[in-house]
Amino acid sequence: MPDTKTNTTDDKVIKSEEQWRSELSPMQYAVLREKATERPFSGEYEHDHRAGTYVCAGCGNVLFESDAKFDSGCGWPSFTQPAVESHIDEERDVSHGMIRTEVLCSKCSGHLGHVFPDGPGPTGLRYCINSAALKLEPK
Repeated sequence: MPDTKTNTTDDKVIKSEEQWRSELSPMQYAVLREKATERPFSGEYEHDHRAGTYVCAGCGNVLFESDAKFDSGCGWPSFTQPAVESHIDEERDVSHGMIRTEVLCSKCSGHLGHVFPDGPGPTGLRYCINSAALKLEPK
């Protein structure tokens, strides 16, 4: 069977839709590949307070540290900043009659959630992220 994973020169993870479907749970696939959103307060990491690093559930790219996590009350895990700025891509999202900033994994282009300018210090940002897009690597 041929390898369907291809790394391009900028280290992007490229996989066929069939490979993504076989590697991800149905909810992970819906969120990461189809830009779905979990129901609020239903995600695995919404109230998880363990120390660790949150990586992309699709490719393992380091996304957020537990030190940046806070309880925003919005129903999804929230972070004040990414672990590494270059691991997050942002795009304008005008879906659902709103103007928002979508947050994507820079390595696999998986949809993570959205970022809003109403978070606490030091950044004033709230990265509102779907649990299904994340995997916690406890410390």
